[in-house]
Amino acid sequence: MKIALDAMGGDFAPQAAVDGAVMAAQQLNGAAQIVLIGQEEAVRPLLQQHGAAAADLLFIPATQVIAMGEHPAKAYQQKQDSSIAVGYRMLHAGELDAFCSAGSTGAMLVGAMFSVKAVPGVLRPAIANFVPKLAGGQGVLLDVGANAECKPEMLEQFGELGSLYAHYVLGIETPKVGLMNLGEEEGKGTTLTQAAHQLLKVNPHVHFIGNIEGRDLFNSKADVIICDGYTGNVLLKMAESIYEILNEKKMHDPFFDNFNYEAFGGSPILGINDNAIIGHGVSTPLAICNMLLQGYKMAESGISDQIKSTFKS
Repeated sequence: MKIALDAMGGDFAPQAAVDGAVMAAQQLNGAAQIVLIGQEEAVRPLLQQHGAAAADLLFIPATQVIAMGEHPAKAYQQKQDSSIAVGYRMLHAGELDAFCSAGSTGAMLVGAMFSVKAVPGVLRPAIANFVPKLAGGQGVLLDVGANAECKPEMLEQFGELGSLYAHYVLGIETPKVGLMNLGEEEGKGTTLTQAAHQLLKVNPHVHFIGNIEGRDLFNSKADVIICDGYTGNVLLKMAESIYEILNEKKMHDPFFDNFNYEAFGGSPILGINDNAIIGHGVSTPLAICNMLLQGYKMAESGISDQIKSTFKS
């Protein structure tokens, strides 16, 4: 099994990428090989600094880098030897089992759609994120940014995608699906959420428990929380800010420590034909390590095959 990392992606790349990759390789202990993709003159010296600890890492050269400020689609098309383009090309060719990057979110989404492509039947892939639960464990929140505006049918599919991830990767037997809304009653919400509610409640592939409110994000009401990407991104950034505020005030709690983006490392793109994860731009070595471990867990679970099988039928 090979889990690849864009070594040039992120504010602290390639140093943080290489350090995180070495950490992940040590934790995987031979269960999978970490593949680093990036500019040789930048990455090779860092690997050499790690000596024997980096001996099992595979390096693939890529001469170009897609910068954060570049237009995602244009940069991806024009920079075919960029670390992101090379990573997706290898993923599409079956040479990798998962591809991770803390680089441009837009370029990662463009690469997913242009290269490995959406699973037939999936209207729009979604970016998922993780929600710590007060009772323990975690839930899945999607979409958190790929689709700012959605159709009711897309929200319905997010419920299916999130349920599959929660079941096969998180190990939740029968994931409960909740629709984020401004009230629990069926008739509450916008035209979008009202229509999505009607679709979800008759969908045999999800265990829909109805509308939930913002206060239910961290309790046990729902394992899968679905919303449009605009709402999901606001919720995600607010949760991250709570951790930052507590940290500034030197207040620490095991539950709130899970609000730290480093705890999960990255956000999987669900609904594409393979495994891809987008990391935070400010990813530290720990975040990179956890993103790679998540990539391994996704590949091991066969989640992309489960999604393809579900939507094929």
